[in-house]
Amino acid sequence: MPLINLRTSLTSVDDDDGLLLQLSSLLAELTGKPEAYVMTLLETGVPMTFAGTTDPCAYVEVKSIGALRPPAMAAAVCDLISARTGIPANRIYIGFEDVPASSWGWNGSTFG
Repeated sequence: MPLINLRTSLTSVDDDDGLLLQLSSLLAELTGKPEAYVMTLLETGVPMTFAGTTDPCAYVEVKSIGALRPPAMAAAVCDLISARTGIPANRIYIGFEDVPASSWGWNGSTFG
């Protein structure tokens, strides 16, 4: 049920599968949830601006049914993305959303 969606203005990311696997492992660790339920997405080449420029930037969505601790998670997420993409942490926004179990569907039903 944890999801991390990385959108970036970069046209490509080196070893994108490797980055997705690292994000999956990190999100499982940060939420304490089984990695078997973690989904990762990467969208490159997204037209974006940040601080009035088109310099490389990223927007990250992190969603989960509970287990989110944004103050404790933000640095780890930014550090990994910055290290793997070269995008400075001050050009990365992260949106955290705690989703009710009844609003998260999987395998033909919801979690609550």
